[in-house]
Amino acid sequence: MTAVEPTVVPVSTAPPVRTRALVIGTGFSGLGMGIELQRRGVDFLILEKADDIGGTWRDNSYPGCACDIPAHMYSFSFEPKADWTYMWSFQPEILDYLKGVTDKYGLRRYIRFGAHVDRAHWDEAQQRWHVFTKDGREFVAQFLISGAGALHIPAVPDFDGLEDFTGAAFHSAQWDHGVDITGKKVAVIGTGASAIQIVPEIVGRVAELQLYQRTPPWVMPRPNNAIPARLRQLLATVPGARALLRDGIYWAHEGVGFAMTQRPALLKIGELLGKWNIRRHVRDRELRRKLTPNYRAGCKRILNSDTYYRGVADPKTTLVTEKISRITPRGIVTVDGVEREADVIVFATGFHVTDSYTYVDIKGPGGEDLVDRWNREGVQAHRGIAVADMPNLFFLLGPNTGLGHNSVVFMIESQIRYVGQAIAAVDKVGAQALSPTRAAQDAFNTDLHDRLERTVWSTGGCSSWYLDEHGKNRTLWSGMTWQYWLATRSLRRSEYRFTR
Repeated sequence: MTAVEPTVVPVSTAPPVRTRALVIGTGFSGLGMGIELQRRGVDFLILEKADDIGGTWRDNSYPGCACDIPAHMYSFSFEPKADWTYMWSFQPEILDYLKGVTDKYGLRRYIRFGAHVDRAHWDEAQQRWHVFTKDGREFVAQFLISGAGALHIPAVPDFDGLEDFTGAAFHSAQWDHGVDITGKKVAVIGTGASAIQIVPEIVGRVAELQLYQRTPPWVMPRPNNAIPARLRQLLATVPGARALLRDGIYWAHEGVGFAMTQRPALLKIGELLGKWNIRRHVRDRELRRKLTPNYRAGCKRILNSDTYYRGVADPKTTLVTEKISRITPRGIVTVDGVEREADVIVFATGFHVTDSYTYVDIKGPGGEDLVDRWNREGVQAHRGIAVADMPNLFFLLGPNTGLGHNSVVFMIESQIRYVGQAIAAVDKVGAQALSPTRAAQDAFNTDLHDRLERTVWSTGGCSSWYLDEHGKNRTLWSGMTWQYWLATRSLRRSEYRFTR
């Protein structure tokens, strides 16, 4: 029997770096939190695993990558941008926006790049978090704030034979730009938000495109032409014009949220629009049948595209609905025994959502393992931000604060303000730490999950990545975003236990 080599944990000889607040990640959450801490005069550092800022908008650079929320809403309210080039902005412009925000607020001096957080433990005597990176560095902080988000760990299915494939294979969030797909046989596995952008973008360049579909998505029509220069000038120069546009976008999306959370039957209107979108682009009746979902619109994430169905209907494209059996050195074999040759495999298969909360080994007072607790009880937090009996620990876009209908940047702004209030509350009462009581957390989550049972995500007849292995929705907020804004507008001290 071969001996297993012990895991070697790097140990840094440098002394621990001390700060009041330690933030993980430099996406919208981490940068927004940094700006809030800066505004409040709280000493902080931001740890970033990569070599530049941007989070998901740095990592996802696949062809056609764009946001499915209008840019005037998918941006900080305190840092508006009037001259977005497209209504639904593409990845490069969003990344440039984040870099501009970073530079304007001088955040780079607070960021430690190449700092991949690995583990953290609470020191009861010091009332501080000790945080360690994979390269062995140690940071000590009073407050620990995860801005890592929920969609940053790519999910690649463990297909038999994948390691024997002789072509190029990569996840959409790890697009290999060194691979030239021109004239190649390309297989795209998955038909979610990334795939519907990739397919129409690459179909004209490849020799053959295989699209492997497990469940068809609802795809609504949405033209995304460039915003005319005159309109951009108007938004930049006319007082209130940009704010009015943002408000209009916000309330239009809240209308969809009302249907999803309160009246799922109203989503039939969207289904008629989705079916029309299929009919106008796909002539083949059998192909239309394969592309038409059999569940309520909104049960899975609603997608938007004016070009996806054209890409699927292209003569170069083969829609494969048979389950994948295995990968061979030359291609993909489905359960019907058919092997299709491929030069490149693209996994548009989403992310490990739950793992995004549990990827850091966190141990609280008494050495309690947060991951073990969440494995037993399910991933949950108070108001999706703070965790009972875990002092001074906060999650941005934590459990049940994702959205299926509006901009998560709106949610992030509510959360960074709430965390700022929590830190201020600790200082005001002369304490060292705070954590929500079990009673407050349980009451919040009981009400939240009762309301989720009536939403389209629970009643729409599908199985989605919103649900955990027990069928519980641990991902999405249960109501309208203005309701979450109200719930987090002010921190209620009665819901917290303070440690002096």
